[in-house]
Amino acid sequence: QVQLVESGGGLVQAGGSLRLSCAASGRAFGLFTMAWFRQAPEKERAFVAAINWNGGWTSYGDSVKGRFTISRDNTKSTVYLQMNSLKAEDTAVYYCARHRTTLQHSIRLEDYEYWGQGTQVTVSS
Repeated sequence: QVQLVESGGGLVQAGGSLRLSCAASGRAFGLFTMAWFRQAPEKERAFVAAINWNGGWTSYGDSVKGRFTISRDNTKSTVYLQMNSLKAEDTAVYYCARHRTTLQHSIRLEDYEYWGQGTQVTVSS
């Protein structure tokens, strides 16, 4: 059984930083692409960032490029999202997700099978 547990969310002022973590249980973490998505009130869940199984490929949504960095530590089965220069429009619930297929990468929401419970990020302006 795969479980994803996010942490690190909170309230921060515009221009500040937060680091989200996602700890995964289950086998073969190091074979799966991991991603972060976010969902703001009354909006659809949107892609934020993804990293492939060995960190050799990353992808970012246009709105976070240059400000957010995704990374992973396969020895700890954990993926991170470093968020800098936060803006009010970054306010959302952030979800960690695991790709459904080993050794494949994509940014499509439907390609991700397992999801965490989400962590709230609120940026005050």
